[in-house]
Amino acid sequence: MDEKVLNLIKSEQKRQSEGLELIPSENYVSAEVLEAMGSVLTNKYSEGYPNFAGLDGDDDLALLATTEDYRYYGGQDNTDKIERLAIARARRIFHADHANVQPHSGAQANNAVYNAWLQPGDTVLGMDLAQGGHLTHGAKVTQSAQIYNFVNYGTNPETGDLDYDDIEAKVKEYQPKIILIGYSAFMKIPDFERVVKIRDEFCPDALLMADMAHVAGLIAGGVHPNPLDFGFNVMTTTTHKTLRGPRGGMILSKGKVTNPLKKPEHTIENIPTLIDRSVFPGTQGGPLMHVVAAKAVALYEAEQPEFKEYAKNIVKNAKALADALKERGFKLVGDGTENHLILVDIMSSFGVDGKTYERALDRIGLTLNANAIPNDTMPRFTPSGVRLGTPAITSRGLNEKDMVQIADWMKQVVDICKDKRQDAVTDGRLREEVRKMALAHPLPSDKK
Repeated sequence: MDEKVLNLIKSEQKRQSEGLELIPSENYVSAEVLEAMGSVLTNKYSEGYPNFAGLDGDDDLALLATTEDYRYYGGQDNTDKIERLAIARARRIFHADHANVQPHSGAQANNAVYNAWLQPGDTVLGMDLAQGGHLTHGAKVTQSAQIYNFVNYGTNPETGDLDYDDIEAKVKEYQPKIILIGYSAFMKIPDFERVVKIRDEFCPDALLMADMAHVAGLIAGGVHPNPLDFGFNVMTTTTHKTLRGPRGGMILSKGKVTNPLKKPEHTIENIPTLIDRSVFPGTQGGPLMHVVAAKAVALYEAEQPEFKEYAKNIVKNAKALADALKERGFKLVGDGTENHLILVDIMSSFGVDGKTYERALDRIGLTLNANAIPNDTMPRFTPSGVRLGTPAITSRGLNEKDMVQIADWMKQVVDICKDKRQDAVTDGRLREEVRKMALAHPLPSDKK
């Protein structure tokens, strides 16, 4: 192997093994997921789809019987079976009528849904990036914002929850074609039932879409409500956050599943097939079959009883970490968390900007990311806040007691930053303490 690349991979392995990952959108995969990603499936083109016949059953082995497909290349006997396994597992876990497991990322998944349902200039109501939404929910720098008309809602500054009155008012005024509930920095559990009622009363033809990239693993583990159970039509997600799979995306939907080679009528009932046609050939080419296989493995793991315990522990650890931080003077947006994610206003807490604090923590082996808080007045690259969470450290077996220790380290580092004694971060003591805890909890992929 290229020695330079190999050495850098080894360095990254060392960094991950000897540090603790607090970025809420990152996680550690199992050895089995890694093995699937590094398989010979990377050699195979599989443009199109497997046959969906028989996917209503619960027996995975029975689902592998079909030999017909909707592919444009030969040699698909094994890839068809792998993709059908991934689809069947995703449908079961998320109570969906259909699953498209081909999107290369969450952004690709969102764009495919837009392309499936909207015409240029149509209106989408989504969460403001500055309030905790995602780039693909209407940020002006994105391609989708150049094609569609995005209107944004925000959060209630007192509670940190979604501003449902604002959502209702804008649904009435703008009559959006898509009402999108989703976020990248939000700590509450959305009131999906209320949003469905708003749609039904004021804009009944709108598509209800939930971007649950951050909490899909919590939904799979039964500790977060599933928007599809409340009447949402579509749910998009990444597969690498709380779901603990490979980097990629996925689209779950309710409706009628038909042959993707035939264009259906443009109705909400046909949204599964409209999405399939939008993913391929609409917005991307051949799927990455080694990644689809790794998604299938991750979905298998998510169906195991141990995953439910994992999801419960993510939430327990997040609450314990949030409480420990508050006890040490950290001001949290929304005063805590109901999921896996914590957003800290580090500037109003201690007079330190998020980027300075992120870099200081990096030096002792704690990794999180600088992040804007709602209505942030600080510059984009030196925002007021930091974002952190517990999916990755929970994967390594850390518990609520360990959260208290992490909060202690975070307070010691912020005190160093306040005193502008950056050199003190490199005195070795804190770094060694973090390293000792990390090595006591090996990466899941290192466990045999």
